[in-house]
Amino acid sequence: MRYLLIATLLVLISGCASRPQGRLCDGEVASLYGKSLGKTNAWIFDQVTHFTISKQSVRIDSGLLSSTDNQRYIPSSVTAEGYYAQRLGNNRFRLINAPQNLMITWTCPAPGTE
Repeated sequence: MRYLLIATLLVLISGCASRPQGRLCDGEVASLYGKSLGKTNAWIFDQVTHFTISKQSVRIDSGLLSSTDNQRYIPSSVTAEGYYAQRLGNNRFRLINAPQNLMITWTCPAPGTE
């Protein structure tokens, strides 16, 4: 009984300490007016309250996403690099670079379907 309790505790601790799983997501590059400018992809590590986008040696962390009402407003933040980051849904993420009139919207496969 004691060993079963210890084994269960170890499984719970290791499960809670696991790193977020990244997903390779396809991205649409567009102007702020919606004109398509091309395609890209990146690894996205989603932790609900923030996400990280990684491509080659570049990593951008969204920072803590916030919204006064998640049902009415998109959770968003400004990154350390000055980009506007949005979590559009469980599988959609966006970075906006307003000075360069660019935005990238990534759509990820649903977890478990990759």
